[in-house]
Amino acid sequence: MQQPTKPACLTFLLSLITWILFMEEVVSDPQLNLLNSGCSQYNVTNFQDFSINLNASFIQLRQQLNSNQYFATAQQARGSDPAYAMVQCRNYLSSADCLTCFESALTRIRNCSAANGARVIYDGCFLRYESNNFYDQSTQEGHSMICGNQSASDTNTFEAAVEGLLTDLQKATPRINGYYAAIKKEVNAATVYGVAQCIGTITKSGCQDCMQVVTTDIQKCPPNTNGRAVDVGCFLRYSASPFFADNQTTDIAPFLKPGSSSKKKAIIGGVVGGASLLLLIIIALLVWFKLSKRQKGTLKGDILGATELQGPTIYKYKDLVTATKNFSDGYKLGEGGFGDVYKGVLKNGKIVAIKKLAILQSRRAKLDFESEVKLISNVHHRNLIRLLGCCSKGLDQLILVYEYMANSSLDKFLFEYAIHGQLSEKADVYSYGIVVLEIISGQKSHETNPDTDQFLLKRAWTLYENNMHIELVDESLDSNEYEAEEAKRVIEIALMCTQSTPALRPTMSEVVVLLKSKGSIERRPLTKPTFIESDYKRVREDTSTSTASASSASNATASITQVSVDLIPSSNPLNRRHESVFMGRGVFDFGAFVMLGVMLTFWNID
Repeated sequence: MQQPTKPACLTFLLSLITWILFMEEVVSDPQLNLLNSGCSQYNVTNFQDFSINLNASFIQLRQQLNSNQYFATAQQARGSDPAYAMVQCRNYLSSADCLTCFESALTRIRNCSAANGARVIYDGCFLRYESNNFYDQSTQEGHSMICGNQSASDTNTFEAAVEGLLTDLQKATPRINGYYAAIKKEVNAATVYGVAQCIGTITKSGCQDCMQVVTTDIQKCPPNTNGRAVDVGCFLRYSASPFFADNQTTDIAPFLKPGSSSKKKAIIGGVVGGASLLLLIIIALLVWFKLSKRQKGTLKGDILGATELQGPTIYKYKDLVTATKNFSDGYKLGEGGFGDVYKGVLKNGKIVAIKKLAILQSRRAKLDFESEVKLISNVHHRNLIRLLGCCSKGLDQLILVYEYMANSSLDKFLFEYAIHGQLSEKADVYSYGIVVLEIISGQKSHETNPDTDQFLLKRAWTLYENNMHIELVDESLDSNEYEAEEAKRVIEIALMCTQSTPALRPTMSEVVVLLKSKGSIERRPLTKPTFIESDYKRVREDTSTSTASASSASNATASITQVSVDLIPSSNPLNRRHESVFMGRGVFDFGAFVMLGVMLTFWNID
């Protein structure tokens, strides 16, 4: 066979290259249909500074688009007039078409001259600049829609297809990483194509708000075969004709499932909502307590029916003497560091626990005693032992009357720590951290993990030390339902709350700020938490990290004879013996934690 000559091969190669270039030109479509453009009616103060800053910003945008990015921001702040710029291409465009669309928008937007803001919006991209930072804007007056002028042949079927497409895009787009979706919807013989896109610098809720606006606007277009709607934070388009390739569609099915983000909402809502609830209750009780101190007079009542009265009942000393057989040893339930506890039988037959306090005797102590009892007696919760009332005889007899718990109920608990100052806001923060870890992991604080045989707190810290704490997240959660870095950040905040050194724990207000912040946190947990091992029935503290705080009276970690309330899981032996402040119902009772935290927060108020 005769071999082709070199000139013939060269001719064929050149023809092939020409054909390829021709085909690229044919399929290329930067979609330069102009949808919206405008210039601000205000001019910049220093046009020279602004021009330099704006040109530098445009150069940065072009560089980012050259790196195959479809969304870019840039800012320059030289002189008195800074410039902020943003460009976004539709993700179905090629990189070359994206650059072409940007260059066209750049040529048009320069017509605004000295205006301190301008925008150009094409089908394929948009470009905007301002002299102020606008990156977090999602909606703004001036949003618009552009409808086609040709109606679909089968109006009802086409409108049903458009409605389904718009509903899916509105629901799915804010949930997708990158806020972009391109889908095709078929209803009977009608087919419709749609794209939705939010800018990358707004929040999920901002994208939701913007999608709500443009969806409402574009719903006025059907039965027209195409329509667009734009706002400062998003873009929405539908058409009966395809304007992107079939292989460029987005699988939005995972983002349309009912409750697909419900567990993530439970994590964030539980954490933030819990903190907010605690702060609101504290503020409300602070106002109430300050007002109640101004009221004069004391609520008195007969010893009969005492549990039905609101507020503290002031018992007569002689009645308590009778109820305890003159505080006889036969009625003694136990002895504590701050007094003896006796069983008492009231005149109406009700059994109570009566504690004679042995504390510093002074007029100030008596006033504090009466004030604090008044506050505690008004805090009622199904999981808190109820203080029924008190009795004071001179300065040497201060007595508390509690509900009776059959198994040695009071001497180890409430007056659990308050006298020694061990019940503090830092203890509440510790408990809050445990609640957060339970919500994230789906594991009860008093149960061991079947794989590691570790309790929740110890497992969380071990994973954190090895930078593996993302593995603490509930395995039943789909990895698409939460952001890994966000989950790790919440876990680190929880571990900050459980540090063994109370001084290193954040306040609840600081916790709220940390939860609302974005990105990684600067502070990190420094000391290992205190682990309560129910198998050994003792409290263990990491001596290498918290020896300096072990002697502090406010440190909520101690031996079993001086038990901390930093953490009282339902498996703690104290809970089993006393039926507990936090009733042993499995999961840590957040309601009890909140009420206890509120009560203790006000313990030292003047």
